[in-house]
Amino acid sequence: MKNLHLYGYGIKGFLLCMIETANRVSDRTVSLNVIDKIIEIGHDLLQKPIELLQGVQETLETLNGDYKLVVATKGDLLDHERKLKNSGLEHYFHHIEIMSDKKERDYQKLFKHLDCKPENLLMLGNSIKSDIIPVIELGGNAAHIPYYVTWTHEQQETSLKHENFIQLKSIDEILDYLK
Repeated sequence: MKNLHLYGYGIKGFLLCMIETANRVSDRTVSLNVIDKIIEIGHDLLQKPIELLQGVQETLETLNGDYKLVVATKGDLLDHERKLKNSGLEHYFHHIEIMSDKKERDYQKLFKHLDCKPENLLMLGNSIKSDIIPVIELGGNAAHIPYYVTWTHEQQETSLKHENFIQLKSIDEILDYLK
């Protein structure tokens, strides 16, 4: 968390933190073999194959053409571009926005760029903190789709009650609301 404002989100920042931690816990005597192992772990993480969650491709296929689909994610630009390309889903999206963070001001910039009023947007996401709350606070609509692993930094109370909020169990449930 200490370095988040410097390194941002993503695997590369995680690796820098691992190297920094190894250096600190070894009292600055960490071996080059350990540094090499950390870098190897990073390479492995960056090259992991993309595993689509159940229902994602089918849902995008169903919505494609009827809605302007946008990816709004936060993290490392190159890593997310690679993931999107390797996922085979890139062609479904009207616009791809890779943000350094996902706070109200970041969504305001996105709305302006897309020339979209918040009330005309429905955000689907797995983070109440960064996908749902900022969009709702700006007057948009949001659907939470929980994921079994959520970073502690992103965890927030999920018993949100708001007229612009939908709680889903899986992405394909959104079709019941849109079709």
